[in-house]
Amino acid sequence: MKLAQTIAFRYLRSKRRIGFVTVISMISIGGVTVGVAALIIVLSVFNGFNGLVTSILLNFDPHLRIEGNRAQSLEGYDTLIGYLDHQERVSGFAPYVSGKALVVFRNINRVITLKGIEDARIDAVSGIRNTVVLGSFDVSRKGRDGIVIGLTLADRLGAVVGDTISIVSPAGTEPALLQMGQPLIRRFLVNGIYESRNKDYDGLYAFVSLLAGQELFEMGNSVNGLEVRLSDLDETGAIASRLESQFGRDFRVLTWYDLHRELYSMMEIERWMAYVILSLIIGVASFNLLGSLTMSVIEKTRDIGILQSMGARQTTIQNVFMFQGLYVGLLGSVFGVLLGVLLVFLQQEFSLVPLDPTVYIIPAIPVDLHLSDVVLVPVTAILLCSLAALYPSRRAATLIPVEAIRWE
Repeated sequence: MKLAQTIAFRYLRSKRRIGFVTVISMISIGGVTVGVAALIIVLSVFNGFNGLVTSILLNFDPHLRIEGNRAQSLEGYDTLIGYLDHQERVSGFAPYVSGKALVVFRNINRVITLKGIEDARIDAVSGIRNTVVLGSFDVSRKGRDGIVIGLTLADRLGAVVGDTISIVSPAGTEPALLQMGQPLIRRFLVNGIYESRNKDYDGLYAFVSLLAGQELFEMGNSVNGLEVRLSDLDETGAIASRLESQFGRDFRVLTWYDLHRELYSMMEIERWMAYVILSLIIGVASFNLLGSLTMSVIEKTRDIGILQSMGARQTTIQNVFMFQGLYVGLLGSVFGVLLGVLLVFLQQEFSLVPLDPTVYIIPAIPVDLHLSDVVLVPVTAILLCSLAALYPSRRAATLIPVEAIRWE
């Protein structure tokens, strides 16, 4: 094995002459380097955007949402609250009501999702208060019911802090139509306008107090569910499983990933598609390596014949060219990892590729380097280079010694 490694290394770094075969080997190393670096950079960009999306969503959504298993409302949740109170990893929870409603202001109406939650508990499960850009997050019932709306919705309605808007509840619409009466309408004072950096949320969600929401949706003392925030996001799956095993028959537990499963699934598909497509760069370099090693076998026919006549086994001859392919993959991977990690670091520290702040919500392309990617990408490159070396190495091993040195 050591003999094969030594010969392969000498063939790779031969200084006697730089021929066509050596040039192709250098191109192969360069191709692997570019492919590995490109894959690490692109995967880091996908990781960065994934983290950005998660941070935006979790600023608005809870880590866990517990809903009724059969009905729309969550009944008999006192036992659940008692259980959550004694969990160290649960940093906060809050009951909520939520449903579709119609907002009306100056002859403009929009369908929104109205969410009722206790003002005192909102900070325990959400960071939405920190996103308020005008007014304050005040949904208390001091004199008049308060409401907090998104910036996009405020622009569509033309409403500002201090305006009074009307909310039409779907709970009273059907009886009103049947009895020719008035639907259930409540007036709210706009106390705050938030901007969550997610236009879908900003144009859809509005917040009122829990009591106001219960009255609008005619829910009495019932709620739609409980929102839970944990001290450690990585514990979400374990705690959700524990809750389901203990209360699974009565309640349904959804993690933050479950709430946006389609989005994350699409992002994961895009990430793997990018991985496959960019792996073709390494594949092209591997194809060049195959050609280089095949010509190297032809060029080294005399050397192969001499080795065989001296008693070298077929496996030794085969390993010489297998190690050549392996060395190309290793060198290209090392250079590629160094280049890719360096560029990712420079992007993190110095924002080499900035974004227009008037168009995007971030100043530069986000990157996040994962150790798994730094391991997976070079392993892929080394594997492809090793596969490319299979045919030339087998061809070299099957040469007949007499034929190899006939004209020597």
